[in-house]
Amino acid sequence: MVKVLEWYGCLLLLTYVASSVSQRTDPLLPPAPEYAHSIRLDGDIILGGLFPVHARGERGAPCGELKKEKGIHRLEAMLFAIDLINKDPDLLPNVTLGARVLDTCSRDTYALEQSLTFVQALIERDSTDVRCASGEQPIFAKPDKIVGVIGAAASSVSIMVANILRLFKIPQISYASTAPELSDNTRYDFFSRVVPPDSYQAQAMLDIVTAMGWNYVSTLASEGNYGESGVEAFVQISRETGGVCIAQSLKIPREPRPGEFDKIILRLLETPNARAVVMFANEDDIRRVLDAAKRNNQTGHFLWVGSDSWGSKISPVVQQESVAEGAITILPKRASIEAFDRYFKSRSLSNNRRNVWFAEFWEENFGCKLGMHGKRPGSPKKCTGLEKVGRDSTYEQEGKVQFVMDAVYAMAHALDRMHRDLCSGYPGLCPRMSNIDGKELLGYIRNVSFNGSAKTPVVFNENGDAPGRYDIYQYQITNRSAEYRIIGTWTDLLHLDIDAMQWASVDSSLPPSVCSLPCQTGERKKVVKGVACCWHCERCEGYHYQASEFTCQLCPYEQRPDQNRTGCQPIPIIKLEWHSPWAVVPVFIAILGILATTFVVATFLRYNDTPIVRASGREMSYVLLTGIFLCYVITFPMIAAPGVAVCSFRRIFLGLGMCFSYAALLTKTNRIHRIFEQGKCSVAAPRFISPASQLVITFSLISVQLMGVFVWFVADPPHTVVDYGEQRTQDPESARGVLKCDISDLSLICSLGYSILLMVTCTVYAIKTRGVPETFNEAKPIGFTMYTTCIIWLAFIPIFFGTAQSAERMYIQTATLTVSLSLSASVSLGMLFMPKVYIIILHPEQNVPKRKRSFKAIVTAATMTNKLSHLASERPNGEVKTELCESVDNSTPSTKTTYVSYTNHAI
Repeated sequence: MVKVLEWYGCLLLLTYVASSVSQRTDPLLPPAPEYAHSIRLDGDIILGGLFPVHARGERGAPCGELKKEKGIHRLEAMLFAIDLINKDPDLLPNVTLGARVLDTCSRDTYALEQSLTFVQALIERDSTDVRCASGEQPIFAKPDKIVGVIGAAASSVSIMVANILRLFKIPQISYASTAPELSDNTRYDFFSRVVPPDSYQAQAMLDIVTAMGWNYVSTLASEGNYGESGVEAFVQISRETGGVCIAQSLKIPREPRPGEFDKIILRLLETPNARAVVMFANEDDIRRVLDAAKRNNQTGHFLWVGSDSWGSKISPVVQQESVAEGAITILPKRASIEAFDRYFKSRSLSNNRRNVWFAEFWEENFGCKLGMHGKRPGSPKKCTGLEKVGRDSTYEQEGKVQFVMDAVYAMAHALDRMHRDLCSGYPGLCPRMSNIDGKELLGYIRNVSFNGSAKTPVVFNENGDAPGRYDIYQYQITNRSAEYRIIGTWTDLLHLDIDAMQWASVDSSLPPSVCSLPCQTGERKKVVKGVACCWHCERCEGYHYQASEFTCQLCPYEQRPDQNRTGCQPIPIIKLEWHSPWAVVPVFIAILGILATTFVVATFLRYNDTPIVRASGREMSYVLLTGIFLCYVITFPMIAAPGVAVCSFRRIFLGLGMCFSYAALLTKTNRIHRIFEQGKCSVAAPRFISPASQLVITFSLISVQLMGVFVWFVADPPHTVVDYGEQRTQDPESARGVLKCDISDLSLICSLGYSILLMVTCTVYAIKTRGVPETFNEAKPIGFTMYTTCIIWLAFIPIFFGTAQSAERMYIQTATLTVSLSLSASVSLGMLFMPKVYIIILHPEQNVPKRKRSFKAIVTAATMTNKLSHLASERPNGEVKTELCESVDNSTPSTKTTYVSYTNHAI
């Protein structure tokens, strides 16, 4: 586009030069009206000016109706600034500024044609072959040399004009053009401006949108450089910074068709969540957009964010106040120049003849007609010339007046600095400034720094842009009136007073413009593909916590998510408490067992030398009672809080009590078995049946258990662990860490395995000795004890290992193990010792010594009893009695139980 404009400008320039030479060299042609559509002020240095005095013409006409504010106010601001500079003795002393002001008619192509006037003096004409009719050399009127141009207003006009002015190195300072592409110093190197570019405005508007919490917006631009460049800058910055997504980017055509604005409103409603609409549009388009929203009953739905083309203007919102309520607009920071107000109100037809458009303004402003040649032929009222601005008409200073004056002063300060450097001490223009170099002047322009007409600093960056300073307005409706109210400022950073804002909603709360509502704590965003501001919220489940806005992470194994799932916290650690029902029952049984065992031990000690105690084998009985006692005692370290000492006791005594018990019982049953097996072959007593031998055998068996425990201590010293897997439930709130001793199931099996092996072996011997007469031994009570014990431990195994996956595993297994140990001890205590204690305490008459018999007599009696048992099973009833009489000694019948101590018989 720029290349096309450059070629168009060059072509237009060549055409202009050709036509200009043709007119000048033909003496028969009448002189052209050189200044009919321009203002010319004489001076030592001439500045050009470009202003939209008239609107764009229709139906092929270049110019339309007069623009009172944007045209005349701004034009007069330039003339007023030149007057002030020429009166200032410190600024360009003895140098007078002049001006050549042209009308752009708000059209870029027309402005380009007009601006060719500025380069006439720089075009060399070859007049060697040109002669007057008299044959004399023609005299050409010397055109004004323009050293710099003030303008233009519209960005499209400035872009077109800048392409021509840069060819002739004429600096240009705009007072209203804000298109971002004009910041390109490689293409528009002679262009500067006292207003900030739209890139700053776009940044300010993005900061406003972000501060409001709006992350899903639509954009609306008027077709043309201003609107399209502004939206493009906004979209580009939003993409670079992130956080704001564009729902739709719509464009308003230059020549909209009927119903076009209704279609735009319907298009915007396709994304109803994007309520905020960022607008870079001219005021006519803004007015028609608001009107369309009102027609479609969308009052209060859209949240308008307008650029400086909306600013604080009244015309876009007239009769549409309700639909515009809450609109946030932006305007370069400015101030009303009181001196200009006094100047402009004093202008009249008589004292302002230099402005060739002032008469037209007069008619337009006062609604009257000036004579026969007035511009308002249909007006019935005739102008008197005595009307006064501000008295007979409304007056409000146009917003860009300040910037027009700043642009003129910037050019003047640059010329003044050049004059001081090149003409130091020389009154007026020195020869070195007779032909001002535009490139050199541009350097001075870029380096100016002064306080402008509104006492704000005027400076330029390396691209010729002014710093961004904006006032932020909101259109608010109160009970009395509707007005624009300043709610903040932007100078590189946003300062916004949220509390000063008002909204059309009932509760006056900040309205949303978001694609998706914020996720709650503990939820992550699952972004919709291609739309970063739209997402679905997914809760972090299980043991995951919200690590960031978009991710959930698993907590460390020993931790669980906190209540908000924004972090992790340690899992509570528990242990089996004494007051737990799982502990109360085993402890109660253990206490009863300990008391009973203590009572038996005390009874045996008290009656240690009585026949029953002696017949029971005192040494082995005390070993067996020790094992029973340990089986009860182990309940307490199993329930106590785990520690190194407690874990050590568990390892030692867990299998030791059973080992004591079953080693003693195994020794007893093995001794009985060997005695009667030996008696079948010989009357000689078997070896190792004395009490001392029995103790040695028993403690040898126990030492194996102790040796295993010792190896266990060395290989894996006892310590506590926290098992987080045992009660790691699906609901993290129920998860608990279990403080326990480091005893695995395999270690437990190994610890109890040896004792169970002794128990099984003892059971086998008990079965083998079941046929021994009850009169002579304890084989049958031992057998019943072992059978019952086996049943207990067979029930223990599925209960213990079957609950390995239960959440109550610790409680169930501990209770099962301790109760099984206590029940095993209780069976041994009840079947082996309680009958003896019963006789000792309640039937002492039976606890008397009996006649001793030799080992041979005992074995013979046992052998004959076995034979009779076999015969009784093989012979008919009555036949056994004969053999019984033949085989049994007649002196042996007895009606009472005889307790025989095998250790006391002669061998």
